[in-house]
Amino acid sequence: MQIILLDKVQNLGNLGEIVKVKDGYARNFLIPTGRARRATAAAKAEFEAKRAELEKAAAEKLAAAQGEGEKLAGSTVKLTQKAGVDGRLFGSVTNQDIAEELNRQGYKLVKSQVRLPNGPLKTTGDTTINVALHTDVVVEVTVAVYGETA
Repeated sequence: MQIILLDKVQNLGNLGEIVKVKDGYARNFLIPTGRARRATAAAKAEFEAKRAELEKAAAEKLAAAQGEGEKLAGSTVKLTQKAGVDGRLFGSVTNQDIAEELNRQGYKLVKSQVRLPNGPLKTTGDTTINVALHTDVVVEVTVAVYGETA
């Protein structure tokens, strides 16, 4: 299926590009989330009419994400979980836990923006993770996991 991208999509393309994707990806993800439209003649003409407006909105989103990223970069998230004497956690620290703690600190995040490269954290100590605020804005955050004895 051919679609027009209304936003930058990672590993796919930039705003305004016409790309070919699998039907399910377009119907189930890109179109419902507002990131794309079917590339019909009418949609292409409508997009060209609104192109400047969409580019301005995308630039504003990027600027807002960069501002938020400057505040968030280098910050530390402190979490406490039950752990054994050897430092292994009973359970794990997931991206949901980290996103909730960052929301308590005043940042607006959803769990999909928190990237854990090696999966959930299962030991105490400090770990550096990535938080993707925008497709072009990824900042590093330190997660300090402290163990509490049961």
